Amino acid sequence: MNASLDDRLAVLAEQAGIDVHWRDALDRPQVTPPDTLRAVLRALGLAADNADDIEASLRRIEDERSGREIPRLLTADAAGRLALPASPRGRAWKILREDGGVVSEGELPSSEREIAAPSEPGYYTLALGDDEVTLAVAPSRCFGVADVRDAHRPWGIAVQMSGLRRPSDGGIGDFTALELCARAAAEKGADALAISPLHALFAAAPERYSPYAPSSRLFLNGLYIDPTRTSGEQTVRAVIDTHNLRQELAELEWLELIDWPRAARARMTILRSVYEWASVDLAGSERFMAFRREQGEPLERHARFEALHADFTAHGRPGGWQGWPAEFHDPAGPAVAAFAREHSREVAFHAWLQWLASQGLAGAQQAARDAGMKIGLIADLAVGADSGGSHAWAHQGEVLSGLSVGAPPDALNRLGQDWGLTTFSPRGLRESGFRGFIGMLRAALAHAGGVRIDHVLGLKRLWMVPHGAGATEGAYVRYPLTDMLRLIALESHLHRAIVIGEDLGTVPSDFRGTIGEKGLLGIRVLWFERAADGGFIAPTEWSREAMATTSTHDVPTVAGWWSGRDVEWRRRTGLDNPEVDEVAERENDRHMLWRALYASGSAWNEEPLPAQDDISPVVVAAARHVSLAPAPLAIFPVEDVLGLHEQPNLPGPTDAVHPNWRRRMPDSSARLFDGPIAHAVCSAIDQTRNRS
Repeated sequence: MNASLDDRLAVLAEQAGIDVHWRDALDRPQVTPPDTLRAVLRALGLAADNADDIEASLRRIEDERSGREIPRLLTADAAGRLALPASPRGRAWKILREDGGVVSEGELPSSEREIAAPSEPGYYTLALGDDEVTLAVAPSRCFGVADVRDAHRPWGIAVQMSGLRRPSDGGIGDFTALELCARAAAEKGADALAISPLHALFAAAPERYSPYAPSSRLFLNGLYIDPTRTSGEQTVRAVIDTHNLRQELAELEWLELIDWPRAARARMTILRSVYEWASVDLAGSERFMAFRREQGEPLERHARFEALHADFTAHGRPGGWQGWPAEFHDPAGPAVAAFAREHSREVAFHAWLQWLASQGLAGAQQAARDAGMKIGLIADLAVGADSGGSHAWAHQGEVLSGLSVGAPPDALNRLGQDWGLTTFSPRGLRESGFRGFIGMLRAALAHAGGVRIDHVLGLKRLWMVPHGAGATEGAYVRYPLTDMLRLIALESHLHRAIVIGEDLGTVPSDFRGTIGEKGLLGIRVLWFERAADGGFIAPTEWSREAMATTSTHDVPTVAGWWSGRDVEWRRRTGLDNPEVDEVAERENDRHMLWRALYASGSAWNEEPLPAQDDISPVVVAAARHVSLAPAPLAIFPVEDVLGLHEQPNLPGPTDAVHPNWRRRMPDSSARLFDGPIAHAVCSAIDQTRNRS
């Protein structure tokens, strides 16, 4: 390969926001291969197959940065300076509030490129010469735990929505079970209930049930609707009998693991019948139509996608929209419009599901607050969406095509990871005025007191793997971190909601400080708070700018770790390291953990060590230990509150062996925390967090 050509390719890649040089998890220097650079550049809309392509793409980037075209959205800090594109002539400028009132105005000489930003956070219109753009003015920090009224060292519980139980639930959790869980947790003193992502999946493909691989992050999973909330128990019982579902639902309810396809078919059958019956409710129909008008084109596109996906799946074309006939690739095209007219009832059904789901989630948040929770629900925002799903189809100009989000090799996964997800294109974000990103934040915060952003490092950079390549053959793509942090802080401020960023794993040395300055809480997990010698760090030394927790859905529970259940699963799934005696290593770790628990005053005696199957004292001591951390917020997975051995998800190629996202709770939500272990754990947490 021509060396000078490679040099120009590297220049183009860096200017396009691709890291040519980077360091791996072991801090070793790495160089992104030319073929990978070309594939990623192609996905960004920049040709680089030959010298002429490279020079043309470089000129294109230079033109975009010249300032001849003002971006559709600008961000600034409140009362700060707003940087504007250069211009060869002077320009008049005016900043308008959303109600049209003038905030400030003036003349900007050609020699100057800055004006004063408004002092109040919010969205404004900037009129600059003949141009008008949106101006997002951010507060200095996100709304924080300290801003929550009457909240003193709050704590909460984390649950997987699908695993919650209630009587007659049909084998899967729903918004009613979530309400019951929120009330039960509040009775124990919890101020927050963190929930797994509720993003819309694929209604016609219930076998695709990972909450972190959604069809759209703008909408909700209709499977979580409780049909009795819209039509009443008597109507739903009649529907169940009409379809002869009574025995099926009873069997599903008793299963220890969710049977997603069966449970989804049963619930959708009920919801479709309820939808037909609900059409005679004129008042309800008017409210639904008002919701539909308010949500506008994004909802219509999502509903059309669901109807199209179901139709093509039924006619032997399963999978993503890329496999549909070409005329259906354009969501605004005539073929889609004709289909929507011919199948208007089906399209309306999927819009109706979103209406009910929105009401269900709002009801759960209201129940949490009414029960005394100071924060209430903490939503979860997945890092990406399925490339064949609703969001990628409906907003093609905003998302990447031909690339999957993943992670390079690290200590937890030596082969790297390809998550099979797409996400926003950094170029698409700017070109669309961050419309999709803002919409996604608003969807997450609409009915919540906070949000957890999965893989928050993605605000700075993401490991992108070209389709057809191995997970090790990716590249880091940079994102407009400053703009995105400002938008997060602004939406957090407007919704009065806290923000948590999942910052686990290998992150750049300055990243945690950067997000901390903006008020995003990081996450600190018991298993990872270790000293150089492998011992566990005292909780008093944990970060004051991060949420504290015992575990997460992706790592062992306290009971599972102590008993070695996770070591057994790693061996069974081939995720273990054959060069390490993990059983002996865990035995040593158990001794170190118990010493740390005793040293913090969380365990009553240093010797003897509890037996491997004696998990009660360990679960209680671990909860008390983490509660001592100076973290503004502590969250405890329900599995650690109940002393359960199994974790919800085991990352890696394990679905055929490990029941990821299928585990159900051992009791109904209303009684979930009534057992002796849960009572002891909650009491230990509440007493420790509320010490003066």
